[in-house]
Amino acid sequence: MARQSISFTKPNDDWLKNQVDNKEYSSKSELVNDLIRQARSQQVQIDWIRTKLERAENSGFTSDSKAQILKQSKDLLNG
Repeated sequence: MARQSISFTKPNDDWLKNQVDNKEYSSKSELVNDLIRQARSQQVQIDWIRTKLERAENSGFTSDSKAQILKQSKDLLNG
């Protein structure tokens, strides 16, 4: 595993410490890795929605309703 040295602002460091102190995570590293995984997962959903919107814009319309698009994006996010 790659080792990094990063600095946090005081409020962010306090929040990280609080999460570890509350036993939500065993270490700051575990928490930061989890946050990165969540951000990567969200990026997949954002990219999917962006592609869907671009296709709709390029074709002039989409036959999917807002509810269908929302459901598809949630399904993608939840695997």
